[in-house]
Amino acid sequence: MSDTKPYYEHHVFFCMNERDGENCRQSCGKSGAEIAQKHAKKRIKKLGLNEPGKVRINQAGCLERCEEGPVIVIYPQGTWYTYVDTSDIDDIIDTHILGGQIVERLKI
Repeated sequence: MSDTKPYYEHHVFFCMNERDGENCRQSCGKSGAEIAQKHAKKRIKKLGLNEPGKVRINQAGCLERCEEGPVIVIYPQGTWYTYVDTSDIDDIIDTHILGGQIVERLKI
């Protein structure tokens, strides 16, 4: 077993999956995921945390938690969140990424 440190302190994945069709499951891409991901990326850059070893904001395909979405997951902690708007994203950044605490109201 290795004791190596993760490359990123926080690696954040935004589900961006978008389903087509009338009778399809909910999809994060149709629930504001692109706006939220771009907001997070911009905010992390503004905070000076977008460098190797710090915080990486990524897009992901379907994360298979569609009915709980939109969703993000933060590694290496493996914490899953849902959100409604960019103020929720700011709360996740401020509380989880900067403060090291779970945002209980958004955790899934």
